[in-house]
Amino acid sequence: MKEYKSNEELLNYIISKGVKVKNKKDVLNKFEKYTYYSIINTYKEVFKNDEGYIEGVTFDEIYSLYTFDKNLKTIFLKYALEIELVVKSLIANIITEKYGIKNYLIIKNFDSQANAEAIKKLIFNIEEELNKNYGKHKAITHYQDKYQFVPPFVLVKILSLGEISRYYGLLKQEDRQKISKYFKIFDKLLKQILINLTFARNICAHSDRLYTFRTKFFISYKLIDKTYNIQASPTNFYMLVNCMYLLLDEKNTNEFQRQINKEIKVLSNSLKSIDMQLILNIMGYPTNNKK
Repeated sequence: MKEYKSNEELLNYIISKGVKVKNKKDVLNKFEKYTYYSIINTYKEVFKNDEGYIEGVTFDEIYSLYTFDKNLKTIFLKYALEIELVVKSLIANIITEKYGIKNYLIIKNFDSQANAEAIKKLIFNIEEELNKNYGKHKAITHYQDKYQFVPPFVLVKILSLGEISRYYGLLKQEDRQKISKYFKIFDKLLKQILINLTFARNICAHSDRLYTFRTKFFISYKLIDKTYNIQASPTNFYMLVNCMYLLLDEKNTNEFQRQINKEIKVLSNSLKSIDMQLILNIMGYPTNNKK
């Protein structure tokens, strides 16, 4: 849009472009609640070709894709949080056992092969977080006031997934391996997964598209599925979800998979002008995938 348009004008605009609308009042309510940009501009591309909108496209189809992606983000965040909690606990346990409950944020406790400036930056950022949370976070304030230090199992509570990912990546290799061993994967693969998990979580937090997830951060996916064509795409949603299965216990994995498959089925039943396989291809699912 090059100039302001009211919701009514935007509704008339998409109708003029060939988008079929059954209930104008309902569409206006959705524009009011979620905005035209979030629904139409963000999800319209798969419903268009070189000439414009595909013949027969309805607003309900575009909104169904919007809802599908919104539900995916809700599901993803729930299980990403579960993974985050487990990884935080494992890191806290390793640090406490090996380096103690205070004075553990020193360079010699990190990977000597890692970039020294990256380690210094991580320590600085963690100390900044401690300062920000003093007086706000009950446990942080308690330990600072009474003992003048914050133990690892309290520290990890205030660290974001991104900071935890960087923390893990800068640990000594033997420490990373102790943590990755819990998931029965290589430490390098766990580092790759956590980086991508952080990126995907940020997408969800900023209400961007998740189903089109792509990153430049490589995942050694051949370790998980040797038959998958890595050359066809960079790291995508399908690859990330399958990596997450490795970090979840069996119960959570089954429930996570069931909820995603349910959303795929709901969207598939809602699409008329395009085939669901197009959406699955964008997500990175192999053609005729039966998983």
